[in-house]
Amino acid sequence: MTDYEQFVASIKRKTGIDLALYKEAQMKRRLTSLYEKKGFKSFMDFYHGIEADRALLDEFLDRMTINVSEFYRNGKRWEVLQQKIFPRLLKDNKRLKVWSAACSTGEEPYSLAMVLSNHVPLSQVAIQATDLDNNAIAKAKAGIYPERSLAEVPANMKSKYFTQDGSFYKVSNDIKQTTTFKNHNLLKDNYDSNFDLIVCRNVMIYFTEEAKDQIYTNFSKALRPGGVLFVGSTEQIFNPARYDFEIEDTFFYRKK
Repeated sequence: MTDYEQFVASIKRKTGIDLALYKEAQMKRRLTSLYEKKGFKSFMDFYHGIEADRALLDEFLDRMTINVSEFYRNGKRWEVLQQKIFPRLLKDNKRLKVWSAACSTGEEPYSLAMVLSNHVPLSQVAIQATDLDNNAIAKAKAGIYPERSLAEVPANMKSKYFTQDGSFYKVSNDIKQTTTFKNHNLLKDNYDSNFDLIVCRNVMIYFTEEAKDQIYTNFSKALRPGGVLFVGSTEQIFNPARYDFEIEDTFFYRKK
């Protein structure tokens, strides 16, 4: 067993996270830079450090989950959600069941709540938001963001749902109250069911083809017929029919 393989096996035993399901070259590069910065000489040397230091474990989880997010990321897709996807879904049901999977630091679920607020009162909006990284979830719950994260937010939403505090912006409590955050591992934990919309963007690029297949299968089972999966701009599904999906729009897949 190589040093990295031993590390993968040890991390799986300790955390339940299977690094073998992530693209190896990408993950090795990312984690090597972290352990070298911390003064460790090998992956197993790093693992012994993780065993002894909870803060180092948290930093490892933070590094492997890559939290890069912003509000209304790829703005044109959010317009499609606003003008086409939500109006169709809301014809059947005024209280949609929405899941922001791998939600990172909260920009995505809060964006979903803002877009939905154009269609229904916020009291009717309930979004489940999950991530593997508890640090990211803590930041999401705090709801405080640098100005650059808001670059794509429409001006009316920015004035309505944010208050400025120095160079940071705070999400309003009205928006925060729409969203429930919890820890969830897409590769290991059970999925809830009967979702109208699942949003999972800019995450699948880190997974192997086998892991993607498993996740897309589970997303399909978790959606009700007519429900929608919204993916990132580098994550087109090339064989949607395999998962009972049909293309509704670019990066939007409707469950048959």
